[in-house]
Amino acid sequence: MRRALRLTSLVILASFLGVSYAAVFQHISELTSTSYDFIVIGGGTAGAVVANRLSEISKIQVLVIEAGPTNEGVLNAMVPAFDFNLQKTIYDWNYTTSPGIGMNNRTIDYPRGHILGGCSSHSMTSIFYSLLRLINDNGMFYTRGSMDDYDRWAETTGDVGWSWKNLLPYILKNEKWSPPADLHDTRGQFDPSVHGFDGMMFTSLPGNPQSIDDMILKVPSQLPDQFPFLLDINAGRPLGLGWFQASIGDGARSSSATAYLSPNFTSRTNLHVLLNTKVVRIHSALQGSIPTFTSIELDGESLSVSPWRINGLIVTTHSGSAIRLTAKKEIILSAGPINTPQILMNSGVGDRDSLRQLGIQSVLHLPSVGKNFSDQPLVEVSYSVNSNDPLGKYVYLTTILHGACADQTNLSTNATLQAQALAQWEFNRTGPLVNPASNFIAWSRLPANSSLIKKSGDPSAGPNTPHLEFVPFSPTSQKLEPGHSGGMGFILVTPSSLVMNALILLGGSVTLNSADPLGKPNIDMGFFTKDFDILAMIEGVKLVQTFYNAPVWKNYIIEQTSPLANATDAELEDFIRNTAISTQHGVGTAAMSAINASYGVVNPDLRVKGASGLRIVDGSVMVRGSVLLTFRYLMILTYCCKPFIISGHTQVPVYAIAERASDLIKNSWK
Repeated sequence: MRRALRLTSLVILASFLGVSYAAVFQHISELTSTSYDFIVIGGGTAGAVVANRLSEISKIQVLVIEAGPTNEGVLNAMVPAFDFNLQKTIYDWNYTTSPGIGMNNRTIDYPRGHILGGCSSHSMTSIFYSLLRLINDNGMFYTRGSMDDYDRWAETTGDVGWSWKNLLPYILKNEKWSPPADLHDTRGQFDPSVHGFDGMMFTSLPGNPQSIDDMILKVPSQLPDQFPFLLDINAGRPLGLGWFQASIGDGARSSSATAYLSPNFTSRTNLHVLLNTKVVRIHSALQGSIPTFTSIELDGESLSVSPWRINGLIVTTHSGSAIRLTAKKEIILSAGPINTPQILMNSGVGDRDSLRQLGIQSVLHLPSVGKNFSDQPLVEVSYSVNSNDPLGKYVYLTTILHGACADQTNLSTNATLQAQALAQWEFNRTGPLVNPASNFIAWSRLPANSSLIKKSGDPSAGPNTPHLEFVPFSPTSQKLEPGHSGGMGFILVTPSSLVMNALILLGGSVTLNSADPLGKPNIDMGFFTKDFDILAMIEGVKLVQTFYNAPVWKNYIIEQTSPLANATDAELEDFIRNTAISTQHGVGTAAMSAINASYGVVNPDLRVKGASGLRIVDGSVMVRGSVLLTFRYLMILTYCCKPFIISGHTQVPVYAIAERASDLIKNSWK
């Protein structure tokens, strides 16, 4: 009743606050100006933060431009268990990867948020329905990675501001720890000393119990060497098994849109939010020999009729149907690891030879743009199990909606059950719809004396950093298939560096589509082009088997079904290459490097190298180091970049980057 009254009050209050939406515009014709101090391209995870923090200074005029529609009123962006419904809709960029040579030339979907809040408002289920929303672009997983990850950023860039110690205050500035949806006793499930309670984005522990919770909690005592109990997964050393944490508050998703661009912020007179508008290029003028970026170009064709009259002025068109707006201080590019490099390259920023082949005039030669794309592969290990949950009380409703159920009955046709669960969520934000994934998560390192580490080296950032992440899922059953299945999804969180094969760098990349540079870009995942990665994934399968060989699972596990329990390493390799998908944690396509580095795209202050008026603030800047490659027979010395993706999910580090970037920008314009 307490929650119901509170929700009713919020609805009534919101009806009186309609005027606060005045600064959120659906169309460019509604703008009141063509010039702002700062223009933020992308209203996603990072862009929303920067727009909010810059507009804290009332004299600064800020415009944030989002290609997608609003998140307001989008039920699938609010209910944690409904996130899969956003895929292949207007709320998704609907990208598909290029055939991957390490994935037996398979292509896979690569969903990205096309909605205010970006990927923080949007997350996708994998093709494995039993995995539900496990480990995807932002399945609301709140994991920070290890302290080593950030310290390596600081060491590589030469800027101690990127260290764990110095970024932790920004992480806490973002976080608003809150009780779980079911208000259960959380003592012993987390460490309050490592969390923020006064930040912007809600975080919490699981809000609905699941049938395998008690069994999972017994694993650490039975397998203490492989899976020790971890009091808090976000204390800087994520090694072991602990309670899952998510960006959820009061049973609903907490995104950058709800946290940083809610009505009480968009009501600021100096903050404008323009929706449904795609930025295609940024434009510069030379000041001496340095390109200074001062204006952005919109996709006029997507805006119907042009030109527009804004504040009494005719907005002139350029290049046919394009429309420009100007930034008096800086342009902040926050379009994400796919769209950020695409905008840069279409603007003449990238490798000059590659751009010339596409007929694009080079403005700034930065060969690292779009290169070194790094992501984390995901694989599922499945078992047939004895379910002790015959009524489906703890089973994720999304499996029901996809045709899965907890007993032999086909609950996918049970509209009454589905309606009841939604009614419960709408009434008091409780029930099975508040869980985005498993109630537990685990990480593990390969042993330091393993033959794999000795042969290939250790790509992790240090001894506090895991190589693999594991998420067990509850029992389900598929329509028209007997029995129940359970198991675990696992990912390689510390993929290896790029390698040279026949003088060709093998790794991920984002490049322009030669047939349509402004259309969907080419996305090469670069998965399994390195020996370490495929061999580490094989070890991951074996660690899953170790987990379910614990005595507690004796009466639960019937047999391993996929891959086969007696599969050889060669068969496991083939299984991984044929079934692995992406976690959609792409980073590094506009990487940060030391100020004097000959590689990278941005300096440690996130200004684009060799330019002024332009910064990049999103996951694409995650740091890259370099490795000297020597080809002694050809007498060639060259540097290649080494990817430093965080050893967790990318939501938290992107928020931290954006919070620090906001201070860097403010301080430079005092």
